[in-house]
Amino acid sequence: MFRFYHLGHNINNLKERGEIKMKNSIENLDLEKGKVHIIVEIVEYMSNAVVSRTILKKTTGNVTASSFDAGEELDDKIAAFDTYVQIIDGAAEITINDKKFKLKLGEGIVIPAHAKHHFNANEQFKMISTVIKSGYED
Repeated sequence: MFRFYHLGHNINNLKERGEIKMKNSIENLDLEKGKVHIIVEIVEYMSNAVVSRTILKKTTGNVTASSFDAGEELDDKIAAFDTYVQIIDGAAEITINDKKFKLKLGEGIVIPAHAKHHFNANEQFKMISTVIKSGYED
């Protein structure tokens, strides 16, 4: 069974209980604006886990970095808005409305609003997902 961690929610409690061990560079939960970041280092891999870190969160949308350990997956999900996903490390299997896609480093795909989708990590991978919340247009 995988564990899903969203950095920023009780992370100190998880570290104190020894459930996670992280590099100091990841402990700063808010990305500094106006500073260059190495995108692949924003979120680290954790054994048997999916880790997510919000880069930007606004009422109009969000940008999130996530890492998946090999063998992990997220259950089917349906989002109300289009989501752009780009692989920044490794390779991912993404299923959209029962059609499988294998995305490699540097590749991306738009998951249409209201489409059933899920992620599967046959190997470790990291991704950036971007959601722009607005009216759905065909």
